[in-house]
Amino acid sequence: MKFTRFEVNSAVHTGVIENETVKEIKGDIFGEWEYTGNSFSKSEVKQLAPLVPNQVIGIGANYVSAKTDLPESLPEIPVFFFKPVSSVIGPEEKIVIPEGIEQVKFESELAVVIGKEAKNVPESNVLDYVFGYTVGNDVTAPQFFHSDGHWTVGKSFDTFTPLGPVIETELDPFQVKVEAKLNGEEKQNSSTELMIIPIRKMISYLTNVMTLKPGDVILTGSPVGAEMVGSGDVIECEIKEVGTLRNTFAAALEGAKTV
Repeated sequence: MKFTRFEVNSAVHTGVIENETVKEIKGDIFGEWEYTGNSFSKSEVKQLAPLVPNQVIGIGANYVSAKTDLPESLPEIPVFFFKPVSSVIGPEEKIVIPEGIEQVKFESELAVVIGKEAKNVPESNVLDYVFGYTVGNDVTAPQFFHSDGHWTVGKSFDTFTPLGPVIETELDPFQVKVEAKLNGEEKQNSSTELMIIPIRKMISYLTNVMTLKPGDVILTGSPVGAEMVGSGDVIECEIKEVGTLRNTFAAALEGAKTV
């Protein structure tokens, strides 16, 4: 099932996409909901980020280029970071390059959406707490990384977390490829089996640190091939079973105001 948030007639709605039709729903997608009876053609609506996250957590440097490069032992403490929910945008919205720099980095990722409260969950049960999956773009301005390794500022600018186009609830996350095309040219195309910290392990680890709640989004890392890009570049992050998340980069004066 493909859940979406969309705008029509200046109002925001939630819906389920079936073929080219968006069927409006009401209620809590993580709990009880029902169809309203209203439906729209996809061409009538503007798709937004498929949810307003409770929080966004990312993992760093989580892919290798080939299975033979996977390490024999995993890091004792994985590199996690938070991204502010104010950085979330949807499909076709502009990614604004902060004032004072000319380029930022795209990072296409599989994003996990948590569906119910999770604390101290063993790896074997992790998927029971997952609601679905979407596509994420962990946009990064490494120019703002702290010399001591702090990433927060470089990950946190407004528009730096595109999500979408839908939340797909019927997906095998271990049988998909994370792809990206820059101006139509393929830059990333990797199976999730090339993750250093696998999905079950990273989510289980997080639940032993913090309580994950419905609406939390976990960005699972970006494959090899991410590049620095500039104003006017078009990035298409794709997981075929979910869809394509397309955004255009814009200089600060061409898009929204940044800090």
